[in-house]
Amino acid sequence: MPDDILRFDSVSFAHPGAAEPLFRGVSATFGRGWTGIVGANGAGKTTLLRIAVGELQPSGGTVLRPVSRLYVAQRTDDPPPDVREFFESGDAEAWQARIDLEVGDDWEGRWDALSHGERKRLQIAIALWRSPGLLALDEPTNHLDRPARAVLLEALRRYRGAGLLVSHDRELLDALCTQCLFVTPPGARMRPGGVSAGMEQDRREQTAARTADDSAKHAAERYRAAAQERREEGERMAARTKAKTKNAKANKWDHDGKAERRLAKLTGKDAWAGKQAAALSKRASRAQASRAEFHVRKEFAVGFWLEDAEYSRRNFVLRVPAGSLPLGPGRTLVHPDLEILPRDRVALTGPNGTGKSTLLRFLRTRFNVPEEHLTFVPQEITAAESADILADARKLPDDRLGFVMTRFSRLGSRPGRLLDSAQPSPGEVRKLLLALGIARGPHLVVMDEPTNHMDLPGIECLEEALAAAPCAMLLSSHDERFLSGLATVRWNLEAVSPERVELDVSPYEPG
Repeated sequence: MPDDILRFDSVSFAHPGAAEPLFRGVSATFGRGWTGIVGANGAGKTTLLRIAVGELQPSGGTVLRPVSRLYVAQRTDDPPPDVREFFESGDAEAWQARIDLEVGDDWEGRWDALSHGERKRLQIAIALWRSPGLLALDEPTNHLDRPARAVLLEALRRYRGAGLLVSHDRELLDALCTQCLFVTPPGARMRPGGVSAGMEQDRREQTAARTADDSAKHAAERYRAAAQERREEGERMAARTKAKTKNAKANKWDHDGKAERRLAKLTGKDAWAGKQAAALSKRASRAQASRAEFHVRKEFAVGFWLEDAEYSRRNFVLRVPAGSLPLGPGRTLVHPDLEILPRDRVALTGPNGTGKSTLLRFLRTRFNVPEEHLTFVPQEITAAESADILADARKLPDDRLGFVMTRFSRLGSRPGRLLDSAQPSPGEVRKLLLALGIARGPHLVVMDEPTNHMDLPGIECLEEALAAAPCAMLLSSHDERFLSGLATVRWNLEAVSPERVELDVSPYEPG
């Protein structure tokens, strides 16, 4: 098989101890070019990528893989194992990858000081330098500002192998992908074109399937009702027949057989009603059975609100005098007086590497809000931290766990799959942190890149909930569309020199 073809044949996969398989009977072919992998948080997109590259083996079916393959995880906890080799390489491909992704010459030994956006670009530059037959990218635009996303798009267009792209970034999927695999456990379906075309086709098919299913359902109900009417009619006739039989036997004057003939007619009507009822019942069964052909997905209620959230009764939730903050060797963030009032909604913006996450960590212990009324969701949560958060949630009393899981469900993910998993996905753990924070009635919500790792239904639910919440917010994000419906104040970071980053405070205007 060529080194740029991947094929799944009736692939199934189940996590150890899970009640239901995650996938069942998935078949698809992935050739040269980019294929989008689309689905909700927790649907198994990352699992599918790991099966594709051979990190996981399917429970059933077969996978034919290219010889050379590489998976780039969405987490940026650790540097790639071949980072030193990449920087020491003098070949043209390494230099081209560094140029394409704008990788700094000094990034090799500065992993801990790099922003997550810079780490992501370095991860992908090394993967493109390796030029595998199969390249699987998991959420490559997380953490990237708009200029960096444009750079990434051009670099990925030059890749010539079979590419798998897990992303919730519609612009990227539409720009790159010639087909998209829509993952809806336990199945998956390939659709041609980008994600927008695939979603529109899916919408049309689901509308048609629901219409056909409703028609079959109503037909089955009509047939069952008609069958019941015939049965009741037959029962009435049977009762009359019984009474007539008794009278006929008692009528000694019926010498010409009229009573018996009338009795025979009633008995015939009784039998006819029974046959009609049986025929109608069969039609109802056939109509009910036909509903299995229409593949209507079960829909779950989404949308939530910040219950018990309220604005703080204190005069301010943050007040920090003007000063400076070290960002690493030779770099400093200089800021004016910083203040957040109880109803303020602050957007923290700026290019990758200007210190937004560092600033949030600095402010973390300075908020004038009781800890139990602070909801803080960091930009990145390590695998170990994610497992601990899930383990702590499982220990909640049943009523509290039910409350949290209901809120988690209304962000568009399934609680059962979360509780069955040993390691929640990054998107799932962010939703879980939000659900836990909601339960505390926040006075202040702080989120670092809130739309990272989140699926589209989750982002929409979060945006609606924050828009309606009365509490203060501090939201660090590159997603201006998300911020534009929420923010009233902008804190913008800008590097004015290699050594100095300045923070400017102004009323929020969409960027």
